[in-house]
Amino acid sequence: MTATTILDTPPDEPRVTAYDLAHKVAYLRLLDAASEGADWREVARIVLGLDAGSDPDRARRIHDSHLARARWMTESGYRDLLRQGSSS
Repeated sequence: MTATTILDTPPDEPRVTAYDLAHKVAYLRLLDAASEGADWREVARIVLGLDAGSDPDRARRIHDSHLARARWMTESGYRDLLRQGSSS
């Protein structure tokens, strides 16, 4: 992952945030892994830099909340990005 810190939960804003932009690659990797049926523990370790063995409940919550945000980005958030791009 990057040097960017992973929060326990991503923002729950109705718009794309700076956090989302900083983690867009992680979101894409989470979506790819989910579509391939990858084990969440391995994904948490590789993509999010978490040790699911030491605190599996926390790692699962972080994984699931970021995957949900990634899905939101593909369903709604991209519209915000398009609006931002057209106003630049």
